[in-house]
Amino acid sequence: MAGKVLVAMSGGVDSSVAACLLQEQGYACIGVTMRLFENTAAGIPRGHTCCSLDDVEDARAVADTLGIPFYVLNFTEDFHQKVIDKFVRVYQSGGTPNPCIDCNRYLKFDLLLRRARELGCDAIATGHYVRKVRDADGRWGLCKTDDPNKDQSYVLYALTQDQLAHTLFPLGEMHKDTVRAIAEQRGLCNARKQDSQDICFVPDGDCGAFLERQTGAPLPSGDFVDRDGHVLGRHRGAARYTIGQRKGLGVSAPTRLFVTGKDMTANTVTLGPEAELYRSSLLAGDWNWIAQPPAPGQALRCNARTRYHQPERSATALPQQDGTVRVLFDTPQKAIAPGQAVVLYRGDAVLGGGTILK
Repeated sequence: MAGKVLVAMSGGVDSSVAACLLQEQGYACIGVTMRLFENTAAGIPRGHTCCSLDDVEDARAVADTLGIPFYVLNFTEDFHQKVIDKFVRVYQSGGTPNPCIDCNRYLKFDLLLRRARELGCDAIATGHYVRKVRDADGRWGLCKTDDPNKDQSYVLYALTQDQLAHTLFPLGEMHKDTVRAIAEQRGLCNARKQDSQDICFVPDGDCGAFLERQTGAPLPSGDFVDRDGHVLGRHRGAARYTIGQRKGLGVSAPTRLFVTGKDMTANTVTLGPEAELYRSSLLAGDWNWIAQPPAPGQALRCNARTRYHQPERSATALPQQDGTVRVLFDTPQKAIAPGQAVVLYRGDAVLGGGTILK
């Protein structure tokens, strides 16, 4: 036997094939689905989201097909504290959060790994499209997959050396069509299941309504203003809008307007032309280095990505004495949003990443 592995099975085809491949490689696999939140619509198919009752049953069916043990782990309290509460706080402070990054960081690769160790497992495994490598000094690295349409390295920048050492990514060298073909060949029930795309706890995509439900209070309306403070109209709560947003503003103007800034204290949302969205630099905190950390003040040439699936752009990273990192772009970048992640790359390798502060 190659070892005992706890496989995070979401009910989708990727994690199912990951379990299948590991079993065929000789690993003793245990399948688990994490129950992350209380779903009042349990049992109702929800299209492009994950974590529904259907997903649990799909994961269970695959585990039965493979003949491996399967369990559902209740992480609802942790998910609420680490992901949902933070999601609300970041929106209320004017940022745009990425809950999938937090779910990976605090649930899948922290809490789940701890549970795996309690169960005597050597590692956890997921269906992420990403590769891990090890250099001559024994340091673990994280690299992009060969399929640019499926690469998930951006959402995994927060992995630690210990987590990388004890995580398997069986799909790291594969393309999606190959994964689906394997699922069909093995008779897995979810071989043609759609991928999840939306935020699991906001299935209708209305983050504003979700915030109101969570806080028990309506989002306060306020003024849309231009950069000189002239009132352009009324908004329905500043937390509903994100930097770069164009649709759903409800303001008539001779040119296209975008959200270019927010002042949560004054409760104003600044609108302007596309040209006002561009910035030459950013400051990021809560930083995690996967590569060997550079010394403060040491300039690091790299490529940077500020949104999931956004093209990388040439930049220089400057680590600061306080642990933050300033990123200077060779050319101004559009719609850099506080609360999102910036991830640095050199070639296929992830150097590190953090949360955009400003």
